[in-house]
Amino acid sequence: MKLGKYSLGIGDRFNHEGKAQLKAIIKAKNNGVDVTPVWNKSNREHNIVHSEPEGTRIEADEAVRILEWEDTYCVDADHINLTNVDRFIDHADFFTLDVAMYIGNESNAADVEEFFELCAVLGDKVEIPGINEPIEITEDLLKSVAGKYLAAVKEAGKIYRHIVARKGVGNFVTEVSMDEVETPQTPVELFFILKMIANEHIPVQTIAPKFTGRFNKGVDYVGDVAQFTKEFEQDVLVIEYAISEFGLPDDLKLSVHSGSDKFTIYPVMAEIIKKYDKGIHVKTAGTTWLEEVIGLAISGNEGLEVAKEIYTNALSRKDELCAPYADVIDINDSQLPAPEEVESWTGEKFANTLRHISGHPDYNPNFRQLIHVGYKVAAEMGDKYTGLLKKYADVVGGCVEENIYDRHLKRLFNL
Repeated sequence: MKLGKYSLGIGDRFNHEGKAQLKAIIKAKNNGVDVTPVWNKSNREHNIVHSEPEGTRIEADEAVRILEWEDTYCVDADHINLTNVDRFIDHADFFTLDVAMYIGNESNAADVEEFFELCAVLGDKVEIPGINEPIEITEDLLKSVAGKYLAAVKEAGKIYRHIVARKGVGNFVTEVSMDEVETPQTPVELFFILKMIANEHIPVQTIAPKFTGRFNKGVDYVGDVAQFTKEFEQDVLVIEYAISEFGLPDDLKLSVHSGSDKFTIYPVMAEIIKKYDKGIHVKTAGTTWLEEVIGLAISGNEGLEVAKEIYTNALSRKDELCAPYADVIDINDSQLPAPEEVESWTGEKFANTLRHISGHPDYNPNFRQLIHVGYKVAAEMGDKYTGLLKKYADVVGGCVEENIYDRHLKRLFNL
């Protein structure tokens, strides 16, 4: 199963915006860029919203049918492991094997010895075209990368083979994810991770490393853009080398779990993938849920009241809602408006505070991050929330489509 050169992970917490999301992809296609839509929803999100993977499949299939999409599309079992993958197997055809929790785990001596033996063919030095400094392969380096990543990649192999036993070889897309950790993987480490993946015979099509900088939920990149640029370019070159030397699939590409809205580095990624004529997979995570709240806020009085209620309840439950996302949010409590202040806002004021338009005088990234993790509040509202999504589907859908096309696809692919 082939993913396509460019692909976009489109999360949808409540499974109502599939058509709006696909309309943005179609708009890109009509403007000369083919992007594979990948509807993604993690086990954690299913548990919080009380949904099932079947719902994501139904949403994707329905959007494709109604809009007569004839190209490839996928449903991603996002951030799965052996404890929860069975929940997704019948409904997904893209599996993000999340092995970050296994990084640093001790491997048995036989696995380490085998890794050393399989690396012997590399010699003492590897020169990757385009990267000035060669990789000097020493015993200490091999011990270091094995100690960090071998157990994690071995676990990825177990998950992959478990899925293959049910779905068969070649019937799904495989991603290996190591991004939800504190310490980024260097391009040298990525080189050895890909060697380990090849040793496990995993036909990986996308690889999601942890990059330098903060990839917080719903807001822009925070970090050294020059350092990110250097790492990203070298990662692209490492992947190109690994494809030719390790026998990995020729469509292997980087996957950026953006947490949505990494607008500062989108042009960087666009320039590099164009320079080397490479593909990319970008996951936009919960940005669609935020557009739903924006759409409700501007749709009328009842929508605005629900939007305000979501914020007020999220603020009162901030610690609870933030806990699962503690590593990927940075909220300054002093910058969160009081419920009494929000209660006086117009729909336009609420939307402008939440909508990610950098430089807009109303935009508040702290407010945005809190709403981002507050979808549990909306889930608990049940029909009170989803009923309004149906009632104001045109307004909400317009916000979703505009966001994905104008703020994401246009920046990523220079449309």
